Order: sequence, then structure tokens, then C-alpha cells
Amino acid sequence: MKKVVLKFFKKFWSREFLFYFLTGFSAFVFDISTLLLLKEGFGFSPVFAVVVNQILITSFVFFVNKIWTFHSKSLVSREAFRFLVVAIFNYFVAIIWMSCFFDYFGFNYLLVRLANVVLAVSWNFLLYKFFVYRR
Repeated sequence: MKKVVLKFFKKFWSREFLFYFLTGFSAFVFDISTLLLLKEGFGFSPVFAVVVNQILITSFVFFVNKIWTFHSKSLVSREAFRFLVVAIFNYFVAIIWMSCFFDYFGFNYLLVRLANVVLAVSWNFLLYKFFVYRR
């Protein structure tokens, strides 16, 4: 059992995962910054701010992961379609998550967003590696 666990971590704890993590961390900083700017600076509701900032974050993450993390040379259109499928799923989860936990339960919108990002990171690396940017 120990060998299986070690093999799993060696396979996924790679340069790709490190770059994915760094891309994700920078996207998170960009995400929270734009969320604060849209909510506090422009007065948007938290739900509408997430709607707008997800478009920015999604574009950033696609191109940085394609070029830097996975060094993909495949057609942009094919990968963009696959990425869009994952992004649309994440987009609706983010909006539903914010609507439910901020509007319904009254949690702090930044904590709600943080929890949503942590959740999405858990499945996105595998989806990107084996579905979006597969070789």
C-alpha cells in the first residue's frame, strides 16, 4: 500500500503540479484583488463581482497553464473548448456557491470565495492534465 501511495505522489507531485500550484496561487491573488476592486471599488454585489471576475481569471489560467505549466503545443481551439467545459462547470459552481453561502447563509464573501477556490483546485489539476492539455 505504501508503494502505491508513494507512486501516486511521485506521479502527480511533479514540475507540472508545482507550476500549476504557482499559476493557481497567482490566479487566486488576481481573483481576490479583482473581487475586492469590483465589490469595494465599484460597488458591485458580490455575486455580480464573481460573474465578472471569473471571465478575467478563466482567461489568465487557460493561457498560463497552456504555455507555462503543461507546455502544450496542441491546437488552441481544441484545448480552449475542453477548458471551457471545465471553466463553465467551475463558473456555475462559483456563482451558486457565492449565492448560497453569502446571500442565503450570510457568510463573508471573501471566505466564501476562498472556500470555493480550494474546492475547485482539488479537481482542476487532474482535469487539466488528463482532459484539457492531454498529449
